[in-house]
This record gives sequence, C-alpha cells and structure tokens, in this order.
Amino acid sequence: MGKPVNSRSKEQPPTGQAGEHSVMGPVDKAMEVLSALVETGAPHRLADLARRTGLTKPTVHRLLRSLANSGFAEPAEGGSYRAGPRLLGLAAAALDCGPGMRLIRPVLADLRTRTGLLAHYAVRDGDAAVCLEVSEPAREYALELRPGSRAPLLASAPGLAMLAALPASETELALAAEEAGGHPLPVPADTLRAAIAAAAERGYALDDQYEQEDRRALASAVRDEEGRVVGAVALTGLVFTLDEAGVDLYGPMVRAAARSVSAGPGSGGRGRLAVAREDTQSGGRRWSDR
Repeated sequence: MGKPVNSRSKEQPPTGQAGEHSVMGPVDKAMEVLSALVETGAPHRLADLARRTGLTKPTVHRLLRSLANSGFAEPAEGGSYRAGPRLLGLAAAALDCGPGMRLIRPVLADLRTRTGLLAHYAVRDGDAAVCLEVSEPAREYALELRPGSRAPLLASAPGLAMLAALPASETELALAAEEAGGHPLPVPADTLRAAIAAAAERGYALDDQYEQEDRRALASAVRDEEGRVVGAVALTGLVFTLDEAGVDLYGPMVRAAARSVSAGPGSGGRGRLAVAREDTQSGGRRWSDR
C-alpha cells in the first residue's frame, strides 16, 4: 500500500536566489524538474517549470536536455516539455508492482460502483496529498482527478483524514508550516482543527469545498500491519451528490473501504482501521478499532 506518511516539508530556494546551489544538489534539482513535468497542464513551458521548481531558467533548461536524452522528458510544441516515455513507463511499473495497490484497486472499483462517485487513493508527501489511483464513474461531467495529482494536505479530504489518524502534534506542525510559508488556509485554523477532531472521532474526513468550489470529498485513513498511516481512501463528487444526507450515507462506506485494505495482504483478510480519539489524560491520541 505504500510507506508510512512523510511529514517532512519540501525545502527549496526562492526563484533565482544566488544560494540555489548551496541548498539543492544536482539530484535534488532533477527530481524537482521531474515532479513539475508530471503536474496537471502538460506540456509545460520552461518559465513555468522554473517558477514551480524555484530554479533558474538556465538550470532547468540544462536539466531538461539531460532528461530528454535519457527518455525522462520529451520536447513538445513551442519549446515546452512533457514527461517522457521512460518516466511514464517507470511510473506505470511502480504503481502496478505492489501487492497493496492490487488490493486497493478492486476496493476503489467497488466503492465507485456502489456510490456512483469518483473513488481514489492518496498518500502523503510532506504538505501535500498525492493521488496514486483513480476509479472514475462513466458520467457526463469529469472531475479531472488523475494519478499524480497533488492537493494541499489541509485542503483535501485525504490529507485531513491522514492528519486525523496521526497524533495531534502533526496537525499543529502542518498549520505552522502553512503559516510560515505564507500559504492561505481554506478556512480558519480553528475550523480546520475542529474538522480534523471530528474526523478522528467518526473515522472519516470531509472536504467541504476546501480544495475546489462545487466539490465535496470524503476520506478515511489506511494503515499498514504495524498501525502506521500509509494513505487514505476517498470519494469525490459535486456538491449536490454529497449533500448532508450523502455524507451520512457514504461516510461509513468510505470508512469501511479503508478498513478493508488496512493492514494489507498480511492481515489474513482481517483489515482494520484504527481511529484516533482524544485522550484527555495524556494530551495525545489513543487508537481504537471501529
């Protein structure tokens, strides 16, 4: 299913700063360019890649030429670039090889069939939730969510669900990081704290148009056999498909889906989701099965 969530925020210099080379090594820079290449909206122009990575245009251009020679990038029209066939092949192989993903896919398909909504699985990368798998219903409208899509941890149902299943200190670290970075929160910090506490109590989180207007999403955390949070199962739909009654109906279904894949193949089919609850005596959170 994946590795335990990574709570480390990415560190990169502002665009064009002279200290760029002292902060990031060659491999770090190449990884940043690769990450930017697969973001939504490809192909990407050189200026956009430089802005997203915080690297200078000459640095990005030099890296793109090297990546293109190796098949990891590919030139496109107008001097722009997109992910190359070698990168796409590695991504497909990585997503297909793990037993955890083979377990998650049918669960997502079943959730999509029973709800008619878009089901997906995401993991944490620092301050973002990254979508790894999508099961999309056949509908006349598209929600434009695809593997590789990133969303702010504090503005997405998977991110809120993962934070709700971690110690309360992780929420405070995430809030502090957003404040230090000057990033606006989707709602006031106290509202987010209340939403995460509610998610910890009921076992699923609600994104009430935090990430995108006219959309709501539900998510529940997934754990491995050692109880570590490794990701989240989620449902996304337009507001009218996830009204108050829809949330009450589909929330427990998402929680059950996450429970069914928690603990992975080694659990003997007895997947479980441990849900965090407030422990007023210790000031932390304790885990209990639901």
